Amino acid sequence: MIKPTKPTNEKERIDKLKSYNILDTIPEEEYDALTFVASQICNTPISLVSLVDPDRQWFKSHHGLNATETPRDLAFCAHAINKPDEVLVIPDSRKDERFHDNPLATGAPNVIFYAGAPLNTSDGFSLGTLCVIDNKPREITEDQIKALKALADQVVSQLELRKRNMFLEASNEKMTHLNERLEAFAARLTHDLKAPIRGMKNLISFIIEDHKQNLDQDGIDLINKMDEKASYMNTVIDGMLEYSKNSSIENKIEKFNLEELVLEIERALNPPKSIVVNFNGPKQIESYKFGLSSIIQNLMSNSIKFSNKEVCQIDISVELKTNKTVISFEDNGPGIPLEKREKVFNIFENLGNNNIESTGIGLATVKSILDRMEGNISICDRCNNKNGVKFEIEI
Repeated sequence: MIKPTKPTNEKERIDKLKSYNILDTIPEEEYDALTFVASQICNTPISLVSLVDPDRQWFKSHHGLNATETPRDLAFCAHAINKPDEVLVIPDSRKDERFHDNPLATGAPNVIFYAGAPLNTSDGFSLGTLCVIDNKPREITEDQIKALKALADQVVSQLELRKRNMFLEASNEKMTHLNERLEAFAARLTHDLKAPIRGMKNLISFIIEDHKQNLDQDGIDLINKMDEKASYMNTVIDGMLEYSKNSSIENKIEKFNLEELVLEIERALNPPKSIVVNFNGPKQIESYKFGLSSIIQNLMSNSIKFSNKEVCQIDISVELKTNKTVISFEDNGPGIPLEKREKVFNIFENLGNNNIESTGIGLATVKSILDRMEGNISICDRCNNKNGVKFEIEI
């Protein structure tokens, strides 16, 4: 028996193998299906997905064999990985000086015939083989060799897919953890900042009530400005908390009545001025209910907040397209200048007006939600040169 030599890139090859986190894992249907097909194509009772580590060959899939590993020094596959561009074919191991007295050939599982296609990664490392085995001598056709190579490529594809999925799962867990920390931080920050602001507003209220007669008009104006600034800061903190929550909460697709959702939002906002909401299009849709609720609430809140009309009119229309829902949101307010239309979706970017509730967070929240929903929002010109703003949302 001749023991297999190690590839010249053995250290790097082992590092590559370990990067897949595949060794000693439980059986998986994807690999078992490939060994079954290999055995059927080559008409052999045994087929294996064999991975060669520093001391052994370990079987990720073992069709027709109960063993899960063998020592590397005895492994036929450890010879095969030394020639990654070839399928190693042994028609009769009893006539091959490398294997004639190999315990795997002279005893169970009686490896007489062997054909192994190396599992080659795109960067040139041979991790092991997809091999077929019989306990009697035989030949293999060129078509069977081609099929074995193709199946070996599929094994590597499965390894790559598994590795990517593991990376995505780890990334999602990390993102979930970071989002939880962000939400906790935002909640703590909100509490720590709102308490002194409430105290400040209470003090301002006491000054106005108890000492107004001692203040001239300039003093009263300064006190009112302080109150406005405190109110603005309070609004910013609320906006930041909403932004962080909407950036971290999980969205799920569900069926719901969008018109009813719009009416619920309108009632919840309890606007101080008259408002008319018109809804057109399909009512029942299948989409991200929580995300859309937050988006429409932010847009309606802005329309009410910045309305310069006695009656705030909002028109919402829905169009269902292939794999896409398009929602148009229009109001009759002052509109958004052309030069501001891209910037308003950046956090803390506002229109430069004097409205103390203009924090520049609402539309940034909308954009953040849509990014997570793989959606898009844009600002369009309204038809017939009407005043106001028109948002078009695609999900």
